[in-house]
Amino acid sequence: MIAIPSPPIYTVVPFIAMLLAIAVCPLWAPRWWESNGNKLLVAAVLGTPVLLLYVVRHPGALLGMAEEYVSFIILLASLYAISGGIRLTGDLEATPLTNTTFLAVGSALSSFVGTTGASMLLIRPLLQTNRERQRVTHTVMFFIFLVSNVGGMLTPLGDPPLFLGYLQGVPFAWTLRLWPQWLFMTVVLLILYFVWDIRQHAQESTAAVRRDRTEIEPLRLQGRLNVLWLGLVVVAVALLTAPWREMAMLGLAGVSLWRTPTAIRHANGVTPYPIVEVAVLFFGIFLTMIPALELLRVRGGELGVREPWHFFWATGMLSSFLDNAPTYLAFLALAQGLRLPSEVAGVPHLVLAAISVGAVAMGANSYIGNAPNFMVKSIAEEAKIAMPSFFGYMLYSGGILIPLFVAVTLLFYR
Repeated sequence: MIAIPSPPIYTVVPFIAMLLAIAVCPLWAPRWWESNGNKLLVAAVLGTPVLLLYVVRHPGALLGMAEEYVSFIILLASLYAISGGIRLTGDLEATPLTNTTFLAVGSALSSFVGTTGASMLLIRPLLQTNRERQRVTHTVMFFIFLVSNVGGMLTPLGDPPLFLGYLQGVPFAWTLRLWPQWLFMTVVLLILYFVWDIRQHAQESTAAVRRDRTEIEPLRLQGRLNVLWLGLVVVAVALLTAPWREMAMLGLAGVSLWRTPTAIRHANGVTPYPIVEVAVLFFGIFLTMIPALELLRVRGGELGVREPWHFFWATGMLSSFLDNAPTYLAFLALAQGLRLPSEVAGVPHLVLAAISVGAVAMGANSYIGNAPNFMVKSIAEEAKIAMPSFFGYMLYSGGILIPLFVAVTLLFYR
């Protein structure tokens, strides 16, 4: 087999440009950027040079990335379609305790139905509960931190990188070893949110609080059969391989769309826009990041990454902007190549834990760190909630999450 040299450094320019487009276009050209067609145009223009390069240089890399992208989007689309058919009606009083309970339940649920499934299942009921309040942005932000990211690290079903690790030989139950990190981060974020929401709730207008207290309805669950379909998607992901896995997910999504009354989806405000936006943006990201990931695999040893805390931060920071699943695989391969003690999947337990926690938790650092982040953002904006810009989100997450990750480093990886 002929060795393929690493790509030149300049081949990462389209990927950097794609990230800048996602960050800058909503500020410079918000109306133009609202169109998913325009997002697709940007993705196609930036992705074409990479496509042409790899058609000649390494078509196998394109094929592998295409397979990952298709599986990725099918999983997200099926979970989006099925969870969109579950409607929790009613209106609880949006007190700090109620909101914190929502986040705590979602943090536990994420590890068993996936961060995407839990996010799509709970974001609408949470927004509905808070519809009388004016100060809701912080609640959505902590929802992304906890339900869309940190919560999904206890099983291989929780987040795509952990499932890929399972396919690479990590025992199914191994991720339960991550419960101390999961518990520490979850409890700290829940306490911080509870205190924050107490202050925000105190600043709500008297009329809003009165309306919230009087407009209370008992909770009712509609579309119960979709809970079964959601569970079967989880089973399909856990037990089947491609292409049967993808066929099963599409079939279950089709059954959900067929059997669920359209009135439920209309009442939920389910539209194709959020999943199409995710599909378009991640098309550009998956394509343009191929050279970046290849450079990491080939020249990653030059980074000097050897200690568990190195792996935690290196995996995590790259997972903040690259897709965390291939980033996880790249650093797992790097660790295996260092010939460290082989305890699980060819690496030490502590190193694998650092890679796993970094990939899952630090996906919360940016909107593109994990797919549910963008989906939750889009759903919140459709509900007329003002969400931070790309850089605004990073200022928000940096101030809250980076100190938390420093504490995780000192407690678990030093």
